[in-house]
Amino acid sequence: MAKENTSIKSQDNEKWDLVLQPKSKLLDLKIRELIRYRDLVLLFIKRDFTTAYKQTILGPLWYIVQPLVSTVMYTFIFGNLAEIGTDGVPYLLFYFAGTMLWTYFTGTLNSASSVFTSNSGLFGKIYFPRLTVPISTTVGHIIKLGIQFACLLVFYIYYLIVGANVNPSWWILAFPLLIIWIGLLGCGIGMVISALTTKYRDLNQLLSFGLSLAMYATPIVYPLSEAPANLAWVFYINPMSAPVELFRIWFYGAGSVPTPMIFLSLGMTAVFFFFGLVLFNRNERTFVDVV
Repeated sequence: MAKENTSIKSQDNEKWDLVLQPKSKLLDLKIRELIRYRDLVLLFIKRDFTTAYKQTILGPLWYIVQPLVSTVMYTFIFGNLAEIGTDGVPYLLFYFAGTMLWTYFTGTLNSASSVFTSNSGLFGKIYFPRLTVPISTTVGHIIKLGIQFACLLVFYIYYLIVGANVNPSWWILAFPLLIIWIGLLGCGIGMVISALTTKYRDLNQLLSFGLSLAMYATPIVYPLSEAPANLAWVFYINPMSAPVELFRIWFYGAGSVPTPMIFLSLGMTAVFFFFGLVLFNRNERTFVDVV
């Protein structure tokens, strides 16, 4: 009896460093746990970067080559053949900026939408906060955006020197907020879609097709001033229209965007991100049984 009492007391005195408990709330983020696993976020970023360009010839230069090729193509098709205006902004600056922002948005969205299917093997073997994965992919795409933005700055400075119609404003200092805005929007929509594609894999095909169409409903290859007035509602319900047009206003001094469109886009971003977190929090408890 004495030995049994001693063992019981020793068990009572044990203190665990980490206690795993099932999530009972609709939105249980566990911020402290995410901070504790910040090193894991860095490892995921390094993993994704290495995996994407480990056996390639150009490596990270693809971050620059892809938007440059798209810019040349858009200049030829929409600038020269279709003769669509750019509000006086040089073709290179106009199309490169739109392509850069759209690539960042779609990359973040696609990564977040496939977070469960792409990491199912890892999720089923070990515990860690699942939210670290969409966080790492979003930050990883910000790094890609930074490389492309550095390339854009080279062209930007050149056109400033030659006296092109480029008029930057002090709002360019708010560019990091624009990055966060687009990142939250892409990640939020992606997490909503991830809850659906976990069960229905063929929705990924529909997503790729839908994003291809959505690009032409966004002022990427044309400014809002060139959009038909009877289709203005399309740009109001498209939350990417406002940030893309704001970038051109801040950096080039060209274009315009209605104030209601800005607030509507911000509201939609908040709604998508909130519901994305809720669905992600709910889906991570049962996705192993489905995947």
